[in-house]
Amino acid sequence: MKRILVPVDFSEYSVEALKVAAQIARKNNFEIILLHLLELPHQASDDFGNGNSIPEIIYFKNKAIEKLEELMDSSFLKGIEVLESIEFKKVDEGIIDASQKNNVDLIIMGSHGTSGFNELLVGSNTEKIVRYSKIPVLVIKKGVKEFNVNNFVFASDFSKETRKPFRKMLEFAKLFNSKLSLVTICTPSSFKTTFATEKNMDNFISNFDIDNYSTHIYNDTNIENGIINFSNSVDADLIGICTHGRTGLAHFYNGSISEDLVNHAIKPVITFKI
Repeated sequence: MKRILVPVDFSEYSVEALKVAAQIARKNNFEIILLHLLELPHQASDDFGNGNSIPEIIYFKNKAIEKLEELMDSSFLKGIEVLESIEFKKVDEGIIDASQKNNVDLIIMGSHGTSGFNELLVGSNTEKIVRYSKIPVLVIKKGVKEFNVNNFVFASDFSKETRKPFRKMLEFAKLFNSKLSLVTICTPSSFKTTFATEKNMDNFISNFDIDNYSTHIYNDTNIENGIINFSNSVDADLIGICTHGRTGLAHFYNGSISEDLVNHAIKPVITFKI
């Protein structure tokens, strides 16, 4: 992991995400790319594509450049290699495209916590990024001053298809020398016996060389509540889950659990693509 993408809309939430990115970058000698997206009205987009000069577009672009330059001068970014980029695209498309074009290893975004994302980084845009991003997406909540991942909760069904994202999770955990709390959530609609669940988790973990971890089975009314309640019970610093792209979350994570968790959890959440 060498390059972090941070989409910024200049809100306090995106600045919080940038501060966390700076902490990670400084400790690991990573590079940060600051990305600001300008969405053009349809008619303006047509004119812009034809090469016509539109004063309004130029004005907003210049304002964005000024704000990016001001942000790059922040004391918490000193000594870190930071690049800036302004794209005329829809927010979700622009973030995914930029992550692929720049060979980004991690996307970090800011969030309200319980009520979704603010300004440009709102609801459906964030859900699309979490759902479609091929690289890990770290969602930071307001008020995270020191990003230390001493206790990292990773919730999964520990099926064979989660082995690849599990390796990605281990790479991230090594950056912080985290203790891993591996948990399977059992609900009335996805009940498994303790014996079967423990055997499945043990078989899964035997494929990896890890030692600083513990395994848990947690019962709750639904998966989202189970992940949040378990994470609170062990005082987790970060929650990790797998996403399954266009079809939602596979098997254990049905529907839009990842998107709901990102919006509702108070703690930071990181997602890994299956």
